[in-house]
Amino acid sequence: MAPAATLLYDADCGFCARAALAVARLDWRGRLTLVPISSAAGELLLGDLPEAERLDSWHLVAATGQRTSAGAAVGPLCRLLPALAWLAPVVEALPGPVDRAYRLVARHRGLLSRLGGAARCPSPPAP
Repeated sequence: MAPAATLLYDADCGFCARAALAVARLDWRGRLTLVPISSAAGELLLGDLPEAERLDSWHLVAATGQRTSAGAAVGPLCRLLPALAWLAPVVEALPGPVDRAYRLVARHRGLLSRLGGAARCPSPPAP
C-alpha cells in the first residue's frame, strides 16, 4: 500500500527532527513518508514556495497533491495516525487556536531544541 501522505520537516532543527521521529513511531500503519524539506524530494513537493516559507513550518502533502501547512496540517496528520485519530475532529474544530499554538512552538523551536538536548535549530523563527 502506498503512503497516504508525505510529511516534510526541517531536518536541521533538533526539535523538528525529534517531532518527526515521534510521528514516525505513531505511524504503525505506514501511512506516512517523512521527508526533509531541504531534500530533493522536498524541492519537488515544495518547489512553488520560497525557501523561507518552506522552512517556516512543516507541510503535509496528501497522495492527491493537496498540501496543508503549520497548524492546518495537525488535523489531517492526526487522522493518519491510529493513536491520534480521535483528536482530529477536536483539532479541526479549533483551527485558529491550533495554528496559534503551532506558531508559538515554531517560534521557540530553537529553545525547545536546546531544552530537549538536541542541536539548536538554525532556521529563522516563524513570524
